[in-house]
Amino acid sequence: MRILGLDVGEKRVGVAISDELGLTAQGIDVIERKNDGKNKDIDRICRIISDYNVTKVIVGLPKNMNGTLGPSSEAVENYTKKLQKAISIDLEFWDERLTTAAAERILIEADVSRQKRKGVIDKLAAVLILQSYLDSKYGVDTR
Repeated sequence: MRILGLDVGEKRVGVAISDELGLTAQGIDVIERKNDGKNKDIDRICRIISDYNVTKVIVGLPKNMNGTLGPSSEAVENYTKKLQKAISIDLEFWDERLTTAAAERILIEADVSRQKRKGVIDKLAAVLILQSYLDSKYGVDTR
């Protein structure tokens, strides 16, 4: 049973996958989003779901610090509606507050150049979203 984690951004979608036991998350892709009406990004996600036999998708939902939803959340929800029409498995939102900031911090501490960070930050954010979900599922305290 594998779970897919997505960090949906305006320009890119970071993708992570769980191991078969659902214990750990690994980053596997960053998909460029193009607003050309062809949904190639959705098609790529569907192929990943098929290739990895994914049974559930976790999508990071960017909430405001007070827990409310803003314009970014609405954009993610709209994108997710398109994705949900293309797949037939469970999809769940997961609070992703500060995951991109945490990913940036991790990459800076690892001395990754600004140019290289741009290419992997979305993938790492997807890993953090999915790992947080997996940890909560198994009662792991990440504080």
